[in-house]
Amino acid sequence: MEFEPHLLLPSLPQSSDSSIQHFGCKHYRRRCKIRAPCCNGIFDCRHCHNEAKNSEDINPIDRHDIPRHDIMKVICSSCETEQDVQQYCINCGICMGKYFCATCKFFDDDTSKNQYHCDECGICRTGGKDNFFHCKKCGCCYSNVMKEGHQCVERAMHHNCPVCIEYLFDTLKDITVLHCGHTIHLECLREMGKHCGYSCPVCSKSIYDMSSTWKKLDRVIASTQMPEAYKDKMVWILCNDCGVNSQVHFHVVAHKCQSCNSYNTRQIQGIPTTACTSSVTEVVK
Repeated sequence: MEFEPHLLLPSLPQSSDSSIQHFGCKHYRRRCKIRAPCCNGIFDCRHCHNEAKNSEDINPIDRHDIPRHDIMKVICSSCETEQDVQQYCINCGICMGKYFCATCKFFDDDTSKNQYHCDECGICRTGGKDNFFHCKKCGCCYSNVMKEGHQCVERAMHHNCPVCIEYLFDTLKDITVLHCGHTIHLECLREMGKHCGYSCPVCSKSIYDMSSTWKKLDRVIASTQMPEAYKDKMVWILCNDCGVNSQVHFHVVAHKCQSCNSYNTRQIQGIPTTACTSSVTEVVK
């Protein structure tokens, strides 16, 4: 099974080629440093600050992230003049970043990433503004290929990755959108695939087209006879994919949804209601 979903979310800007940097750090090519308003330290960029101030060497009480929009001062890397945030140095006139966002206090010389500022996200992203749209319900930018009929999940990006627990909204890692609308790091999704994780960690819906797998399970179940004591045993199941309750014959291998033919189901107890209103967190395989 292939685990290469389309990348449908813009990324946060980061350096793509450190070998051609004359100024800056591993994160950005730029000609200035920033003074952190939170601790008054000088750093190459906000990520350098956050890495330094959240390291294991720092007392947990003192760990913190920089409030990026509160940055007021920058230091020119050429003449070391400290000044208010602006694109050109007031002393030597050097351009401190070919891409400059006064709102995010962000500088970057590598404009090949097609950076743009989204007013509704409140931050800068990459990929070109014309290639993305902002979904107000999801609270983030999506690729234009998703504009028609994408599955909305309220504030879909404003939570932690369900695998590594890193906050997704301002992560530097690539993010992808699952069919159910939930978001996850692309590398975390690929790691799930290596361990046979085929369902969304949030809602348990199938991540991929599993129809070929369901056909294989049909053959396995047909060739696996149940003992006489269990041949007529009936159980109620809940389908994680379509949310429908079904009464089916009990089988030790898996239970098939009578509505959508999915085996992404779990056994439930008692007489089911007409609709499922609770979130599902277990997959019977």
